[in-house]
Amino acid sequence: MKTQSSGWLNGAIGVLIFSGSLPATRLAVTGFDPTFLTTARATIAGVVALALLLIFRAHRPATRDMMPLVWVALGVVVGFPLLTALALTHITAARSVVFIGLLPLATAIFAVVRGGERPRPAFWLFALLGSACVASFAFLKHDGPSSLIGDLYMLAAVIVCGFGYAEGARLSRHLGGWQVISWALVVCLPFMAIASALIAPAAWVQITWQAWGGLAYVSLFSMLIGFFFWYRGLAQGGIAAVGQLQLLQPFMGLALAALLLREPVAWSMVVATSAVVLCVAGTRRFAR
Repeated sequence: MKTQSSGWLNGAIGVLIFSGSLPATRLAVTGFDPTFLTTARATIAGVVALALLLIFRAHRPATRDMMPLVWVALGVVVGFPLLTALALTHITAARSVVFIGLLPLATAIFAVVRGGERPRPAFWLFALLGSACVASFAFLKHDGPSSLIGDLYMLAAVIVCGFGYAEGARLSRHLGGWQVISWALVVCLPFMAIASALIAPAAWVQITWQAWGGLAYVSLFSMLIGFFFWYRGLAQGGIAAVGQLQLLQPFMGLALAALLLREPVAWSMVVATSAVVLCVAGTRRFAR
């Protein structure tokens, strides 16, 4: 029980960190090409991850772990960042919330397929209700421009990210959460560093400080630090169960906006968040 509670706490910290990812990506793509943003954030995070692995003398992964690490890298280091960056050149960050609301469900499905978990039928009911709450709130609260290609990018991003989360959590059970994301970043580092050098912007002086700030956040927090807590939480508390905490991510983002940017918080946010919290509680109750 203590391990499971610790898993939920670590998962919540990870979700809090991830809650700033899409707004930060939206800022970053105002100054950087989406492809360069993907390679640059992975390169920066990869260099830091390599330093951490060397400093703490982490054990090298076993041969059997190499292919799963490649899958993790393709899902969360390359796939999700690239696809969301491409999507956010077509749609608003607010609209992307609709698809992030489907991420917990995707993670739960891959937890069954790859992690061997078997949640009870009631779990799926609460997971679907939670996803519906997030999607409904996003559609009703925001009426921004939409784009079919942007929507398809986000849908693909959710699928590959759910797979990367489940695969990484499975590895974290014996490798450790921070080692999994660090090794996945190191696997990609040579390719990402070369690609970054080849497609780097021609003029750096025209890039705004907001874009630089977005790049810094997604590189250090979204790509690295958040995963330290997230993978540990998934491994401790269960991939399908703790994965449902992602339902709170959009509302955490709005709360951060209210706290840091003094933006107003509508009652609809409070009501929707309350409903989602109940759904998350339900998934925790029936996850096993």
